Amino acid sequence: MDFELTETEQAFREEVRNFLEEHLPPKDQRGPGFLGSWLEKVRERGWVGFSWPAEFGGSDGGLIEQAILKEEMALAKAPPLGSSFMGLAWVGPGIMRYGTQEQKQRFIPDILDSKVIWCTGYSEPNHGSDLAAIQCKAVKTVDHYLVNGQKIWTSGAPWAQWIILLVRTQFDVEVKHQGITCLLVPMDSPGIEVRPIENMAGDRHFAEIFFTDVKVPIENRLGEEGDGWQVTVSALANERSSIGEVTQMFETLDRLKTLVKQTTRQGKPASEDPLVLRRLAVFETRIAAMKYNGLRYLTRQIKGEPLSSETSVNKLLRASLEIEMADFAIELSGPAGLELRGSDHAVDGGSWAKSSLNWPNVVIGGGTPNIQRNIISERILGQPKD
Repeated sequence: MDFELTETEQAFREEVRNFLEEHLPPKDQRGPGFLGSWLEKVRERGWVGFSWPAEFGGSDGGLIEQAILKEEMALAKAPPLGSSFMGLAWVGPGIMRYGTQEQKQRFIPDILDSKVIWCTGYSEPNHGSDLAAIQCKAVKTVDHYLVNGQKIWTSGAPWAQWIILLVRTQFDVEVKHQGITCLLVPMDSPGIEVRPIENMAGDRHFAEIFFTDVKVPIENRLGEEGDGWQVTVSALANERSSIGEVTQMFETLDRLKTLVKQTTRQGKPASEDPLVLRRLAVFETRIAAMKYNGLRYLTRQIKGEPLSSETSVNKLLRASLEIEMADFAIELSGPAGLELRGSDHAVDGGSWAKSSLNWPNVVIGGGTPNIQRNIISERILGQPKD
């Protein structure tokens, strides 16, 4: 693993930093029109879909440059590169690989130009982590599919315009991964009902979705009928880098260290408490482990080696770290640490309390800790299936 950047790579880092210095004002100075202007500028720069092939509107960006871009954006606390994380992370790549020419022309430009937000209809009430066991049904007619069923824990569904939807088109299969089909469905289709799920912090990121005789044109099928599992696995494999997330974790740790310096425990500065310092050291060590895991994945990708389930390690680490750090901040702050934004006594604007109460977003999203442990055990360590 080589940690030294080439002159070209270092020049790219400087380019990103200079751009941020010129175009990214402090958060308290970003007016109503800032986000739209920002998205236009990063798109003009070629940084939305940076690693996508040029033939699809991307920049053919290299893996190291992509990691640099994500890292610098995270360090600067910049808005996302594009309005739809899911559209860029796996919907777009899925369409590039399995879509028809008409689908590529219809959907990819809007994803890159931040004109559309996508959500993913995978998990179901009784099959949250076992996607291959889905029961949402689609019956094929002459020119469309008729969809009936339910999805749950759908991130971003309350404001998304499109959903990439997994449905079962065949039930009498020998292996449950068979008979699954992938559909691209507009969220304003008749028969779709979205019910937001409000968490303890008052956020409504997740939703349950009900499909009642929803008509989906056959031309909106992604890939062949029955190949939905392969389409999904292939698309999800595109979002592998955790460099930006690790940078965000280090930034959270810095905020926690600042809180420690400002806090007293039993009449003494918390920064002099060996138990507090030990907790900080443990957090920093675990985040560093995530960083080097991410660099290991990046190195394998650069060498052209396939990745399979290794990123479950960082997903598992992040899920526990975010909650543990927030809970520790609340513990340090006492009752005021439980106050949310709007309270005169809220610590750091209630951000720690919100992070603690927002645990489903981190823990459930992308697969629960138990699922990640099973993946690590079975696919990396070679243990027998549970």
